[in-house]
Amino acid sequence: MATRTWAPSSGPYDLGRTLGVLARGPGDPAYQVAADGSIWRASRTPQGPGTLRVAARDGRVHAEAWGPGADWLLEGLPTLLGADDDPAVFVPRHRLVHESHRRHPGLRLARTGLVLESLIPSILEQKVTSDEAYRAWRLLLRQCGEPAPGPMPRMRVMPDPRAWALVPSWEWHKAGVDAKRSATIVRAARVAARLEEAAGMDDARASARLQAVPGIGPWTAAETLQRSNGSPDAVTVGDLHLPRIVGYALTGVRGTDDDGMLDLLAPYEGQRHRACRLILLSGITPPRRAPRFSVRDFSGM
Repeated sequence: MATRTWAPSSGPYDLGRTLGVLARGPGDPAYQVAADGSIWRASRTPQGPGTLRVAARDGRVHAEAWGPGADWLLEGLPTLLGADDDPAVFVPRHRLVHESHRRHPGLRLARTGLVLESLIPSILEQKVTSDEAYRAWRLLLRQCGEPAPGPMPRMRVMPDPRAWALVPSWEWHKAGVDAKRSATIVRAARVAARLEEAAGMDDARASARLQAVPGIGPWTAAETLQRSNGSPDAVTVGDLHLPRIVGYALTGVRGTDDDGMLDLLAPYEGQRHRACRLILLSGITPPRRAPRFSVRDFSGM
């Protein structure tokens, strides 16, 4: 086990809000929050599998890591926790955003530096309910991943690119993943090294690199870069809910589309993702008019 301690440079810091976007639903085998509030992550790093435990205490974040990837995880700890993020450049332009910004001063944008780790679950989330995507991620990691290093026996590290490319068709089926999404993941896995290079690119080049893979569009690219690159401006377009939430929160009007959302976010150019995070944290959403989609059952197919 290796250790490291990191102290935020200034101001309050919210570890849970910062890293929470990396969890893929409740029961994520690669992300757990322990009873003591510490956060555990299992990752496949360039040096191999690794498990990271982080806990905030006395104004510092204390980290422990296990496995071949431990040194890589600890070396990149400040970047993961938002050390390269500069929330001071953000200027709220709406009362609701200002209030949310005031209530959540410790929010930072995490940056994992790992593209495939965020890309594959984002592909799984294409055009299905969150519950379906989270279930698929859990089942695939449990069946095709490997035990995470360290003392957390239920945690799993996602498969390496070759293993993703060799997942049998019946495992995709049992996880409820259709042929289109599974084929996209296989294509991405086959060019994983090229995709990982996007972690060091600006948003435009990184998005273009990801979207060169058939089946990856602007929605998936943005969802990935928000996590792998810590992009403050990678706004998610093509989402079923986000434009409606942003439109309703900022104007009180229902039915906002992507173009309307981008118009409303124009004052936040360069910081549009951060603005969306703060809007979502406000909890203001349009009232429901229809029941939630039910989770489909693939077991009998």
